[in-house]
Amino acid sequence: MALKIGDNVPLIWGTNQDGKEIKLSDYVGRKVVLYFYPKDNTPGCTAQACSLRDNYDALKSAGYEIVGVSTDSAASHQKFISKQNLPFNLIADIDKKLSETFGTWGEKSLYGKKYLGMFRTTFIIDETGKIMRIMLPKEVNTKTHAEQILS
Repeated sequence: MALKIGDNVPLIWGTNQDGKEIKLSDYVGRKVVLYFYPKDNTPGCTAQACSLRDNYDALKSAGYEIVGVSTDSAASHQKFISKQNLPFNLIADIDKKLSETFGTWGEKSLYGKKYLGMFRTTFIIDETGKIMRIMLPKEVNTKTHAEQILS
């Protein structure tokens, strides 16, 4: 069952690119942009991450912390962060536990072929750990994602 606006987010989110546990308490008193994306180093996911990177100071000034989530490994995340100079954590949701909790993992279709994958979705979490906004896959513009969040 997917989380919805007004729901509390889980206390434990997963481990980041360095194997460090990332949890809600790491961000108490700050808003969090928790964005789920399909795959490191693909065109759309790179554009989205770079939009957040390029507007990182504006997002921080507006009180946001950024955390990305995909099912890629920590090693893949480390390469992605290094290559794109990303200043935020990426959670390696290899077991898909967090993605399934948020409802971002499921059946997709491409050219009539069905497969399981990540739905590009962004959750804006308030200072108390409640979801205050959800940007669904059709709403997310990878090239201007940071501006979408700030508007």
